[in-house]
Amino acid sequence: MMKTALRRMLPVMLLAPALALAMTPQETTLVRNAAERGDDGAQLMLGLEYLHGDGGVQKDAGQAAYWLERSGARGNPAAQRMLGDLYAQGHGVRKNLQLSADWWEKAANRGNSRAMLELGQLYMYGNEGVSKDLKKSRYWLNRAAVEDNNEAKALLKQMPAEQEMAQHAPDLSGNLLAKAAESGYDAVAEIVKFVRNSGYAFMETLHQHPVDLHKMAAEGDALGQYQLATRYESGYKEKQDYKQALYWFNKAADNGNVMAMKSLAHIYEKGLDGVKADPALAKQWADKAAKAAK
Repeated sequence: MMKTALRRMLPVMLLAPALALAMTPQETTLVRNAAERGDDGAQLMLGLEYLHGDGGVQKDAGQAAYWLERSGARGNPAAQRMLGDLYAQGHGVRKNLQLSADWWEKAANRGNSRAMLELGQLYMYGNEGVSKDLKKSRYWLNRAAVEDNNEAKALLKQMPAEQEMAQHAPDLSGNLLAKAAESGYDAVAEIVKFVRNSGYAFMETLHQHPVDLHKMAAEGDALGQYQLATRYESGYKEKQDYKQALYWFNKAADNGNVMAMKSLAHIYEKGLDGVKADPALAKQWADKAAKAAK
C-alpha cells in the first residue's frame, strides 16, 4: 500500500499558518486580479485561499485545483507539487495516480525535493495504474536524498540489495535547479511583498516599511505606477478611482511593466473598471505583454 505519498499534503500545511485567517476580502481582490492576469504566485495563493477558506472565499477544492493548475501550467513547482497531491487523494479532482505522477515529476524536475520523495514512494510501491518500478524509485529517492531529505535516505536503505545501482547518476548533485526555485513559494513571497507595498497588511513575518508609491510613481518607477494603479482599482488605502487606475496602468505599461500590460488586456477584454469591452484594444495590450515578456 502507499504510505506517506497519499496521506498528507505537506506544502499546503507549510503555508497554512501564514494564510489562515490572514487575508481580507480586499486583499483577495488584488490577488484575484493578479491571478486572472497570469501571475503564477497569485494563482498559487488564490488556490490556497480556496483550499483553506480564507480571504472571504468559501472552501472549494475544485476552485483550488483550478487555480493551482493554472499556476502549475506556468511552471510553478509548488503548485505542481500540490496538484500531484490533489490527484493522488482525489481532492477537488477525480483521483488519478498517473496524473499525480505527471505533476509530481514536473515539480521534481524543477527542483522540488518533496515531489522527488513522493515519486520515489509511488514507484517503490506501485498503485492504481502506476506500475512498480524500483529503478525509477531509486532515481527519485536519490535525488531527494541529495537534497538532504531524511525520509528519502531512510527509504533507500529499505531498497532490495539486488537493485543497488553500480554508481549514482553523475548529475544527481550538480545539475539540479537553483535552491531558490526548489519549492516555488518564492513566487508567493513576491506576491506578499507586492500586496504589502500596495497598502495591504498581512504575514507579519515578512514585515517591511511600506514604500511611498505616490512618490515612486511620480518619479517614473514602473512597478510603483503598477502598484498604485492596483490601489485605485481595488479601493483599498486609496479612494476607488477607475480613472486614476487606468491612468497609472497605462503609465506603467508604457514604461515596460508586463503585469500592467496584462491588466489592461484583461480590463478591455472583460469591460472592467468602467470601460466598455474592446477586443481589439485587449488584443493589442496582450500582444505587447507577450512581446515584452520574451
